[in-house]
Amino acid sequence: MNQRFNHLIDMDDYSVSQWNAMVKLAEDIMRRPESYADKCRGKIMATLFYEPSTRTRLSFESAMLRLGGKVLGFPDAGVSSASKGETVADTIRIISCYADIAAMRHPKEGAPLRASLYSKIPVINAGDGGHPTQTLLDMMTIRRRKGRLDNLTIGFCGDLKFGRTVHSLIKSLARYDNIKFVLISPEELRVPDYIINEVLEPRGIPYIETRNLEGALPDLDILYMTRVQRERFFNEEDYIRLRDSYILTAEKLNLAPADMAVLHPLPRVNEITLDVDDDPRAAYFEQAQNGVYVRMALIMTLLGLKDPKTGEVAFEC
Repeated sequence: MNQRFNHLIDMDDYSVSQWNAMVKLAEDIMRRPESYADKCRGKIMATLFYEPSTRTRLSFESAMLRLGGKVLGFPDAGVSSASKGETVADTIRIISCYADIAAMRHPKEGAPLRASLYSKIPVINAGDGGHPTQTLLDMMTIRRRKGRLDNLTIGFCGDLKFGRTVHSLIKSLARYDNIKFVLISPEELRVPDYIINEVLEPRGIPYIETRNLEGALPDLDILYMTRVQRERFFNEEDYIRLRDSYILTAEKLNLAPADMAVLHPLPRVNEITLDVDDDPRAAYFEQAQNGVYVRMALIMTLLGLKDPKTGEVAFEC
C-alpha cells in the first residue's frame, strides 16, 4: 500500500470507485450497526482540534465509540501544547505513541498533511480549508436521496468564497459524469477563481453563476445551503451587510421540484427558516447522522479492519 494512502488528507487521495466503495460500506454500517459494534475494541482515536468544532469532533468521537474503541484529545489549541509553541510535527509524533489513529482540524491549510509526514498512525483531515470527511457524508446523503452521484444539477447557495465544504464537494462531484453546478452568491462571496479555472473549465463542466436563488430553484436536484461565516470576516460591517443575502423559506421551497433535497453542513443561523425543517426535502439532519456512518467506515478502512459481512479488509486503498 502506498504510504500516503494510510491517511486521508484530500479527496483526490482516492479514486471515484474507491469513494463509491466507502459510501457502500457506510450504508451497510447504517443498516447493520450491531455487526460493527466491536470492530475497534482495543483501539484509540485522538481528536486533535486546533479550532472549535461541535458536529465534526463529536461525530468522530461517536463513530469511534460505536465501533467499540476509545477517544482522547483536545477541543481547541488553547488547551494543547500548541499554546506553548509546540509544532504540529512534534505533536503528532507524541500522539503516535498514545493512539492508533488521529483526526485533525486546523485553521492553517496543509497542517494535517504535514502531520501525516511525521506520523506513525493514520491521520484524517477533519478540516483545514478542505473538508474531505464532510464531503464524503455529503456524497452519501446525495446518493441516498437521489440514488446516484451523476446526472445531477446541484446548486450551492450563500458563502461560496470561504465555505470549505463547498470547495471540497465541487471538486469531488466534478469527477462524476453529467454534473452541472449552479453557483448562487453575492459578488463578494462568489466561488474562488481556482475552482472555476482549475476544476470546472478544464473539464468542460457546465456551471452558472447567479445571484437569484428563486430563479434557480426549479431546475435543481440538490440545493446546498451555507451560512455566511462570521469568523472568516475581518470586517464586521461586511459581515452584517452580507449575512442575510439568502434565506430559504417554506414559501420559496414551493418553487423547487418535489424530489429536490436541501443539504446544509450546519450550523445554520437563519439561512434556512424553521418551517423548512418539516418539509420532506430537508435532508440536513439526516446528513449529520450520515456523518457518523461514513466516519465509522473511514476509521475501519484506515485501520485495515475487516468487513464482518465479507471477512475481507473493509476497503483496499
